[in-house]
Amino acid sequence: MHPDEVEVGMRVRYPRTGTTGNILALQVQGKETFAELDSTRLFYRVDQLVPVGKSQEKSKGLSEDTVEKIAKEREFYSGSGFQEAISHTDQSCEGGG
Repeated sequence: MHPDEVEVGMRVRYPRTGTTGNILALQVQGKETFAELDSTRLFYRVDQLVPVGKSQEKSKGLSEDTVEKIAKEREFYSGSGFQEAISHTDQSCEGGG
């Protein structure tokens, strides 16, 4: 990003580490402009940051597909077929090699 495009309060991401946060402060040192992010309290070069829109942020909730997969796994592991298979092992965790 160009330093003129950045402002305090803007939501940005540092792509190298995936760090995302809001800009708390801007600081100019020499020819470089740095932005302090609220998530880490560290300064990042502004030209290395990218703006983040609502659609680009990671989803914090579970999707319906994930909920369905979890339900199927619970059903499988609680079923009699899986329980019977476990009962036929000595549970020693040997790799056999």
